[in-house]
Amino acid sequence: MIRKMIGGLGLALFYGGLTRTKNMIATMTQIGAVACLAMLLWVMYGYGLAFGPEGNAYISWGKWFLSGVDASSQAATFTAGVEIPEYVFICFQMTFAAITVALVLGSVVERMKFSAIMAFAAVWLTIVYFPIAHMVWAAGGLFFDMGALDFAGGTVVHINAGVSALVACLILGKRIGFQKDVMAPHSLTMTAIGTGLLWVGWFGFNAGSALEANGSAALAMINTFVATASGALFWMLAERASGHKGSALGFCSGIIAGLVAVTPAAGNSGPFGAIVLGGIASVVCFFLVTVVKPKLGYDDSLDAFGIHGVGGIVGAIGTAVVYAPSLGGPGAEDYDMGAKLVVQVLAVVTTIGWAAIGTAIAMFVAKALTGLRVTEEVEREGLDLGEHGERAYNY
Repeated sequence: MIRKMIGGLGLALFYGGLTRTKNMIATMTQIGAVACLAMLLWVMYGYGLAFGPEGNAYISWGKWFLSGVDASSQAATFTAGVEIPEYVFICFQMTFAAITVALVLGSVVERMKFSAIMAFAAVWLTIVYFPIAHMVWAAGGLFFDMGALDFAGGTVVHINAGVSALVACLILGKRIGFQKDVMAPHSLTMTAIGTGLLWVGWFGFNAGSALEANGSAALAMINTFVATASGALFWMLAERASGHKGSALGFCSGIIAGLVAVTPAAGNSGPFGAIVLGGIASVVCFFLVTVVKPKLGYDDSLDAFGIHGVGGIVGAIGTAVVYAPSLGGPGAEDYDMGAKLVVQVLAVVTTIGWAAIGTAIAMFVAKALTGLRVTEEVEREGLDLGEHGERAYNY
């Protein structure tokens, strides 16, 4: 879990470095604040909605404010007869909720009010994240019982956050000067540091999702190494193939694309399947970010949809392929790839629809409560001063 918290810090630095200087503090503060809000909501009612003792295929209930949980409480793992302290499981799952809502903000930085972000986060976690986490990861959940493969969050985290990011930025509107003014990252050095911390933190998410120190965790760990390495290099190859120089930003973006793609496949693929999956996802994300996004003209500021949403879709569907034992995956000898592809596609489509509708609701609730955008004056001056009264750098 310490690795996962390092990943949260990495996200703040990664996103912060990609923004303009005048919005650095605002971006980092937004990420930290929604993560803290997610932690509090999780122990109040989020854990009950996702993993409560009573429920149906779409939501659960019970254990409000962690009632009935104490230091002796145990949670089941994936091995019969093996349990871990329930507080450990609660904390582990809490960090997923915290980083997922923070990922959404990558599409709306530099123009959304801090108060609106907090209102949006509270509603979004309640009606989008908690139900999807239950459906995919909780016994009795719709896609859990269907046998959907999502080792560490391809649908729950990345498709969920990426699609939500796209809907949020479309509702919010473009930044002033988008596609006219230069909006280059103010510190690629900081983004590179954040990328490294994210990679370190991702081992906590992926290997930790085995819930035990066993072979499944070891498989997830090596896959998190090699799929990510593949993603980094294939993004730079795609840059060269398109007539550009291999860039540091491309290297960092490829790392994230590889991490996203391998998340659902971490314990569900052999190492070479993970390499292929990371490479394919990286090239697809590159195409979405550099070709599709400019043509369509939507302002997904930090490419939350282009990398997390698209990479998550590629990874979730691809997991059904690399799971096959004939391709080095851990599936049984009688594994039916076609049937599993159907389940994965259903999980992906449901997540896309649920996230899109829920995000629209959350954005309009936030708009009704606070208004969504800062004033034009604040946007031009920068949200650091306009929203927080501080500067990232004082010379």
